[in-house]
Amino acid sequence: MNKRLGVLGGMGPQATNTFYQFVIDRTDAHTDQEHVNALILSDSDMPDRTAAILGSEMARQAVYSRLLSDARLLESAGCTAIAVPCNTSHFFLDRVQEQISIPILHMIRETARLLAAQGKKRPGILATDGTIQTGLYQKEFSAVGIQAVIPSPQAQELVMSLIYDDIKAGRDGDPQKFADIHQDLLSQGCDCGVLACTELSVFADKHHLPPFYTDAMAVLAERAVQACGKPLRHIFIK
Repeated sequence: MNKRLGVLGGMGPQATNTFYQFVIDRTDAHTDQEHVNALILSDSDMPDRTAAILGSEMARQAVYSRLLSDARLLESAGCTAIAVPCNTSHFFLDRVQEQISIPILHMIRETARLLAAQGKKRPGILATDGTIQTGLYQKEFSAVGIQAVIPSPQAQELVMSLIYDDIKAGRDGDPQKFADIHQDLLSQGCDCGVLACTELSVFADKHHLPPFYTDAMAVLAERAVQACGKPLRHIFIK
């Protein structure tokens, strides 16, 4: 059976666009036919995941139900694996996975495995308040023996501003905000940093960041290429 990637996106739309470009860039293809066969669903009407997680049970159920509906749509369209380029939505994905028969590539677990293989011990997690407060990265990293570090309250405000005030608002992002965030991670003894929000992947795509940072969405893109049986370009994450 031909393999087809389903991209459950729209959270946000620019992040979905960047993710698909990551998949293209990381596929060792020389013709159209050698690229990943993909179906992209950009559900920009999806309720805000952070607001739902930090809000009511009704709000959380609304996001879960919509994610499940979208996943089922991709499954019914012949997709053989699903990638969700939104970190915060992973709060809901284990429940969604229980209801469908094709695998959802888990961005956070794949990133945890990669950093463990690299011998990292103290990564700083740059993510939304929803991702941070639910402990999504902390839990998955702890499972592989890594201590995840979160930004100070002041630095976390800058992270959220970079995500919502800058990238989601269509701006390139303020490098000074990121520089202040970086200094916060260094002051906490981090040996690496994780871009754990896909809007930060968009920021990284527009600005040069040091190799100190691992982009979780780039990890997901590589795993998506592999899940579709395509060869990787070996200039990225190993």
